[in-house]
Amino acid sequence: MDRFRDMQIFVRIVERRSFTNAADDLHIPRATVTNAIQRLEERLGTRLLDRTTRQVNPTLDGEAYYDRCLRLLADMEEAEASFRDSAPKGLLRVNLQGTLARHFVIPALPDFLNRYAALELSIGEGDRLVDLVQEGVDCVLRAGELQDSTMVGRKIAEMQQVTCASPAYFARHGEPRSLDDLAGHLAVNYVSSGTGKPFPLEFSTHTGLRLVNLPGPVSVTGADIYAASAIAGLGLIQVPRYRIANELAEGSLRVVLPGSPPPPMIVSVLYPQNRQLSSRVRVFADWLTEIFARAPL
Repeated sequence: MDRFRDMQIFVRIVERRSFTNAADDLHIPRATVTNAIQRLEERLGTRLLDRTTRQVNPTLDGEAYYDRCLRLLADMEEAEASFRDSAPKGLLRVNLQGTLARHFVIPALPDFLNRYAALELSIGEGDRLVDLVQEGVDCVLRAGELQDSTMVGRKIAEMQQVTCASPAYFARHGEPRSLDDLAGHLAVNYVSSGTGKPFPLEFSTHTGLRLVNLPGPVSVTGADIYAASAIAGLGLIQVPRYRIANELAEGSLRVVLPGSPPPPMIVSVLYPQNRQLSSRVRVFADWLTEIFARAPL
C-alpha cells in the first residue's frame, strides 16, 4: 500500500506543479512528499520530475508514469468501493458558479453533508474556466455553453431564460413587439470570459435560432452586475428566469418578446477528461441533479 500512497503523492505533485502545494492538499509534511518521490525514482530507476525554483514539471518518463498512475488509482478506488458498504469519504474540491451556488447549492448543502458525513467539501466560487488539474479541483458547476474540450460535461439541468428590461428603459426607447423592432434598441452586453467578446442575444423562432447583436452603453462580465444594469435602464438582457424572479414580481424588470424566448441555459458538472469519475464526484453530481430537478427553473 506504500506504493499506492507514493503514487497518490506523485500524481498530486504533477497536478499542482509543486511539492509544497501537494503536501498541503494531502495534509502531510513536505518531507514526506520529498521522500516519496525519492523512493519512486529509485525504485523505477528514472527521473520523474524536473525541479526549478518556480515550478515542478514531469519528465517524459514522468508523464507516462502519471497516466498509468491515474488509471491504477482509479481502478483501486472503484475496486474498494465495490466491496465495501461505506459511503464516499475524503476531501472533495469543487468550484461553483456564484449565482447557482447562492440560489440552489448552498441552501441545500446541509442535506448533502448529512447524507455523506465522511466527505469534506472545499468550495471555490467563479465563472472563469478553471484548470481542474493544475488547480487541484475535482469538478466545477457551470451554466452555459461548454467550450473546454479537455473536460467532460454532465448536464444536470436546463434553465428557462427570458429577455427583459426595465420600465424606465421602455419609457425612453419603446417596447419591441417583434424581432424586427429590435433595430435601434440597446443591450447590456455580457462579455465571454473565454473569448473576450460579447455574447449576442439569442431568440428561438419557427425557422431556428436567430442571433442579434445590439450596441450598448456598458459591457459586463458578472451576473449580478448584468441584472443590475438592466434594472438601471441601460438596456435589454437575457437571463435565467429564476435569477430575476423577484424583480419581475415587483415590476423593476419586465419580460419582452415572450414568443421568441432565448434557448434554455444548460447547467453542467465538469471534470477532467482523463479521469475516471471518482465516487466523491459521482455522488456530488447525482445530488446536484436531484436539487435542480426539484427547483423551479
